[in-house]
Amino acid sequence: MAVNRQPILKRCRSLDIDPSHLGIYKTSKKSPKRSFKKMSEYGLQLREKQRAKFIYGVLEKQFRNTFDKAAKKPGITGENLLIMLEKRLDNVVYRMGLATTRRDARQAVVHGHYTVNGKKVNIPSYQVSPGDVIKVKEKSLNSPKFKEIKEMQVGIPGWLSVDREKLEGKVLADPTRDQIDTPVAEHLIVELYSK
Repeated sequence: MAVNRQPILKRCRSLDIDPSHLGIYKTSKKSPKRSFKKMSEYGLQLREKQRAKFIYGVLEKQFRNTFDKAAKKPGITGENLLIMLEKRLDNVVYRMGLATTRRDARQAVVHGHYTVNGKKVNIPSYQVSPGDVIKVKEKSLNSPKFKEIKEMQVGIPGWLSVDREKLEGKVLADPTRDQIDTPVAEHLIVELYSK
């Protein structure tokens, strides 16, 4: 399995992303604002795609497959793409506050710490549906990591509901574009792939 081992803060600076979108709030160094030379249209489109891939922790092949599926769905392709990325199990676990970062959520999903509707799911790209109940496995509840997560205060999006005491949550509905706060201009990604 391919693993992204890029330094997170360095990559955030190069893509002009606030690290808080990745769940990282404690940064030791303040980086000076970089002055970018004027970018071409292609450069802007490519940077937007790289931003989306980096934020959601998806590599190129998987991102392209998700885009192709989004293009086949009815509606606006760019919004469909973001909604599909948002409905990935690792992202939903992160959004519910059951993990500190998306990378942490991905690793915990792969290690089998979560169940969906009572069944163990260890595939980070698993697409959740409205009505799905995501829960931390009974065996994992006693680990120090999840005791620490229980204490955390996290803002939960409107399309999810979470019970902090039981460490479980429910998907209430599919997210809308207004509920997705990811700083990505999806229309540029659509333009890039439609060339």
